[in-house]
Amino acid sequence: MQKIFLLLCIFFCATSAYAQSDFKILIKSAVQKSPVEGATVSIAAHKITSISNESGLAQLSNVPAGKQTIKINHVGFQQKQVLVNFPADQANPLEIFLDPTEEELEEVIISSTRTSRSIQNTPTRVETIELEEIDEKSNMRPANVSMILHESTGISVQQTSATSGNASIRIQGLDGRYTQLLKDGYASFGNFANGLSILEIPPLDLAQVEIIKGPASTLYGAGAIAGVVNFISRTPRTQGDYNFIVNQSNVGQTNIGGFAMKRNEKIGYSLLALTNFQKPYDVDKDDFTELAKSRDFTIHPKIFIYPDEKTTLVIGNAFTQSQRTGGDIFLIKDGADVNHTYFETNKTTRNTSTVDLSLKSGERDLFRIKSSFNYFKRSIDVPNYSFKGTNYNVYTDISYLKTLKKQSLIFGANLVYDNFREDDVNKESRDFNTKTAGIYFQQTWDASEKLKLESGIRADLTHYYNRLYNKTDFFVLPRVSALYKFNDNWSSRIGGGLGYKTPTLFTEQTETFQYQRLLPLNNVSSEKSYGGTADVNYRTSIGDDWLISLNQMFFYTRISNSTILLQDAEARFYFANTTSPVNSLGMESNAKIIFKEYFKLFAGYTYTNAKAKYLPVIEDIRLLPKNRLNLALLYEKERIFKFGLEGYFTDRQYLYNNFQTPSYWEFGFMAEKVFGKISIFINAENFTDTRQSKYKSVVNGEHTNPTFDDIWTHTEGRTFNGGIKLKL
Repeated sequence: MQKIFLLLCIFFCATSAYAQSDFKILIKSAVQKSPVEGATVSIAAHKITSISNESGLAQLSNVPAGKQTIKINHVGFQQKQVLVNFPADQANPLEIFLDPTEEELEEVIISSTRTSRSIQNTPTRVETIELEEIDEKSNMRPANVSMILHESTGISVQQTSATSGNASIRIQGLDGRYTQLLKDGYASFGNFANGLSILEIPPLDLAQVEIIKGPASTLYGAGAIAGVVNFISRTPRTQGDYNFIVNQSNVGQTNIGGFAMKRNEKIGYSLLALTNFQKPYDVDKDDFTELAKSRDFTIHPKIFIYPDEKTTLVIGNAFTQSQRTGGDIFLIKDGADVNHTYFETNKTTRNTSTVDLSLKSGERDLFRIKSSFNYFKRSIDVPNYSFKGTNYNVYTDISYLKTLKKQSLIFGANLVYDNFREDDVNKESRDFNTKTAGIYFQQTWDASEKLKLESGIRADLTHYYNRLYNKTDFFVLPRVSALYKFNDNWSSRIGGGLGYKTPTLFTEQTETFQYQRLLPLNNVSSEKSYGGTADVNYRTSIGDDWLISLNQMFFYTRISNSTILLQDAEARFYFANTTSPVNSLGMESNAKIIFKEYFKLFAGYTYTNAKAKYLPVIEDIRLLPKNRLNLALLYEKERIFKFGLEGYFTDRQYLYNNFQTPSYWEFGFMAEKVFGKISIFINAENFTDTRQSKYKSVVNGEHTNPTFDDIWTHTEGRTFNGGIKLKL
């Protein structure tokens, strides 16, 4: 009997020590009051860990009796600790509100899918470059967004001119004309306006960059075959934000800019102003510029009006003026003479006016009207040739978001008018017009806690024409995507759709020869595509100190009815359609490791096998490395000190003359020290001095009539810069 009594005592003691088998915690954002998914909840002393689900709920099991310290961690939020005496009676989960870190106070919304869902709960695969990284890259290159995109996995910035530095954005190896650039959802950077776009988008007012890779025409219409890059501006808060930057580099670039924003109950504003100066720079002493002499100015005011809690009206106007002159450095500095006559001058004026009206109904329903008018004027001058034109673009979009218990429905329609006029009107005038009317529908459905589905369809009627021909196309563009969460650590997304691109004269190839001897479009039809992406994501934490995130993505895109550039018997260039397809397939691997929120390691690998079947002998798409590796290590103590090291490997590439380039590495570092409201930064980009002229001179022939090789790596070599930032 005594033995039985002793066993019962042991049993009841053990039961009491682990009486609290299930303790639930509900984790929410202190700012948005919304659930926080992916937060790590742990009791370190007993190695008990849980991850919050999409509802913000985490569950701890088998917690020993006594006072236990529970730690809650999530990247972007301050750590929270609570002391709980176990066993604890619990009728409802314990609510914990996490405070964002100072750099994450702004509300982050994934807007590129037209819903307000969190990125963890969105079936469409969206990559984000957040404010912290944008701030780092702004230190490296405050003038434009090229550095932000150049160092992203699966994206390359392709320089198209050896003298002026013009560039375009490639996603998954496809030509820049297949990537649609947006600013706050407005498509103002297409066709003629595309050539200098990334050189005229400053990063100082950006909150984040959202990237959708693969066909996205169902969401945004023509031009989104390779993907979409959406630059999202910051919106004002009641606490004013005033940022200023001064930067100077060893290559002769000076940047002076500022961004300010503030709001009260009824009205708010934001203002971006930036001016950039670049001296002509010739690093290899071949008498031709690697960096053109340039000056540009941007001013972008926006007014935010809040008549009531459910209505927001945003009115903005962005104005940019730029002039850059490259070529013979003696001509640029001292003027032309008999031996120094070559130059390339680009002058641009860009003005974009926008209106955005949002009306909320109910708790989460939204009616929205967006409209923009874009004016872009550009002139290109080289010896004995001038190309001048003006591009007008009008965009209007009306949408309604209806949010139900387990699904979101979006109904919308838009109108797009694009008109290019060449200033020198003659029989070879290359004027071109495109008019598009479209309607679209999208459904996002929470089929279960683990499965999220998104489907959409767009119908576009597009009419494009010039004096030689006119054509009307009708496109029906379906798209589907799915998110499946296997558990708290594993998830997968898969999606695909159709796309199209209306004809254009303005491509990477035609940009390289300034559209000389280029004939007007004639009987050229729209290009069509289909493709998709699939990925697997793994995320876990190890104790309180380590956070690991891994992502493996596969992609495929096929373009039919491609437009290709040909030459006639008189050596004039023209575009024609081909039945031979373009195929791009490959994969991206990404890893992110964070230790104690101080050390962050990023690694990205891209394999791209893109082939154009119409190319003779070698079908590989030109100027495209099959393998690319990105590495970055960052050490940061928030608002105190920041230091980063970067390394990038680029594989061999085929040039248009069928020769292959060598592979190469490039390295960089940056450091920033904060003294209260003032920070000082230094940066060394490509400090190992990788540049094309070390392998072969980029300039060929005589000074007075040079030709230029394809650009496949840095031309300016190493770059050092430093500056001061003021945040009030």
